[in-house]
Amino acid sequence: MKTKNIPTDIKSKSINDAKSEILDILERLEKGNMDLEGSKKDYERLLILNHHVDMVFKEKLIKIRSLGKKK
Repeated sequence: MKTKNIPTDIKSKSINDAKSEILDILERLEKGNMDLEGSKKDYERLLILNHHVDMVFKEKLIKIRSLGKKK
């Protein structure tokens, strides 16, 4: 999944906001009170949120590494 495939509402989330939503989704999925379609949509959103967090961390790592090379 590439960054351009991430919906704008997720791209604009901070890591903490994305993490909070991930935890909310996990809680709903663990309770199992939803229909199959709702669970599927939540699971797909969870994957996208997780990918977003991963991409943000990778971007920050690249910046940190580039700062280390300038010294």
